[in-house]
Amino acid sequence: MKNTLFRILTNLPTKYVTTGIILIGLLFAYGIIGSHFILGLDLIDSIYYAVITMATVGYGDFVPKTGIQKLFATTIALGGVALIAYVFNIILTNFQERMTKYSKGARKMKSIEHMDSYYILCGFGRVGKVIYNELNHRQQNVIIFEKNEDICENIEESESTIVLNKDATEDNLIAKLAAKKCKSVIISIGDDVTNLFIVLTIREINPDAWIVTRASKSENFTRLRKAGADKIVSPEIIGGKDMYLESAKPHLLRLTVQHTTDEIFDEFKIISSHGCTLENIDYHIPGIETPLSREIKTMDMKEGKRYRDFLNNNKEAKESLDNLYNSVNNIHSHWISGPNKKILEALVRDLEKQEMIIGRNLTDKEIAKLTKKIRK
Repeated sequence: MKNTLFRILTNLPTKYVTTGIILIGLLFAYGIIGSHFILGLDLIDSIYYAVITMATVGYGDFVPKTGIQKLFATTIALGGVALIAYVFNIILTNFQERMTKYSKGARKMKSIEHMDSYYILCGFGRVGKVIYNELNHRQQNVIIFEKNEDICENIEESESTIVLNKDATEDNLIAKLAAKKCKSVIISIGDDVTNLFIVLTIREINPDAWIVTRASKSENFTRLRKAGADKIVSPEIIGGKDMYLESAKPHLLRLTVQHTTDEIFDEFKIISSHGCTLENIDYHIPGIETPLSREIKTMDMKEGKRYRDFLNNNKEAKESLDNLYNSVNNIHSHWISGPNKKILEALVRDLEKQEMIIGRNLTDKEIAKLTKKIRK
């Protein structure tokens, strides 16, 4: 019976530890009162008898004789063993859980130290998941801050994804991690006040960090900008994908080039070899400022080869692409994201050997003027 009570009580959730302590106090009071009225002991002896019976020591100096006295002693002994065992078990369990969390946290911090670079994503809600998918698609290292433990448990960790079950507003860890190795901090929490506090926390320690934050209300744009946010995004307007592109702007290049369709694969090989991603292609029709855009979003050589083989084996598709290139005088712009500016510079140098580069980060208006002159 004693073992059965112990198993029942020790399987209760840890939140009942306070209840256990209260029950021990009540049992102790019950033991003192019962010892006085049932055994006829004075106050000191009642306290003494309650303690040794609850602890099942039982020195034998006070022996219950009647049936009710024996029943009273039995209830104190069983209740004492079960409740004390329960409380101590919970204390030890909590200690083990904390030690486990500490050990996991230490391993995660070591993994972060070994990362060459990473993005910090604060908040893993509906928008945060979209942003993470964009980052993960581009094989980026990501450190996720999420205070909801249930959400954290459902995120699959890997060498490139570290999940920290922390409230970014409660300590300066996020600010410390937003250092040189951090490409960008993306704050995707739905509460503007929380976002404002996180921006202030990061900016105070890292004036050079690139911070992109979500804003739910347009009137908070100014406040967030003054707090130090580099980009403020309303996901309801542009969505999670564009939020990623904004965060990558220090490492995003719009390169306007001129080449024929026969050079497409060679160009893609150069982009892929530098570990960069071809995000979009803009085709600049002469006389029209707004380009014709086409989403690519790939760095995979297999996709490049498949497209090359498709063109080689599909005459009509090749002719259609040739017509498109001819209509824009072979002038188009690539949106290319890369790990850092140094790699993008090396990419440009290699592309210059392959094709004619007209300009970098030109606006649609500037390109429209150029295509108009070339047309004439």
